[in-house]
Amino acid sequence: GNIYWTDHGFNLIEVARLNGSFRYVVISQGLEQPRSVAVHPEKGYLFWTEWGQTPCIGRAHLDGSEKVVLVSLGIAWPNGISIDYEENKLYWCDARTDKIERIDLESGGNREIVLSGSNVDMFSVAVFGAYIYWSDR
Repeated sequence: GNIYWTDHGFNLIEVARLNGSFRYVVISQGLEQPRSVAVHPEKGYLFWTEWGQTPCIGRAHLDGSEKVVLVSLGIAWPNGISIDYEENKLYWCDARTDKIERIDLESGGNREIVLSGSNVDMFSVAVFGAYIYWSDR
């Protein structure tokens, strides 16, 4: 198995084996402040949230190829990101808009607000079955 992570200091997304071997940079171009990553091994997708001057939700293949921006409008500080493997949905939370939203992970379409709070500094989100879990600061 592999583990993926963001490096805020160098604005990279990296991968390595679970034992730390075979470490390499997956994405280094076009990232300013990557925050969180999620991986869909069956579909071969890597997703990430970006806080930089152009906040967005991105997707690429696990090797970093074929990068696309799935969401770039109506987001400010996208934090946590999570995959609903059964429904093929991608969830994220935004610390500025105080929302949890979702999209179809293949097309990026059918954007929906799942939860909208006030003064809730959304930090992370996880989806399992029919439940959504989130944390705030």
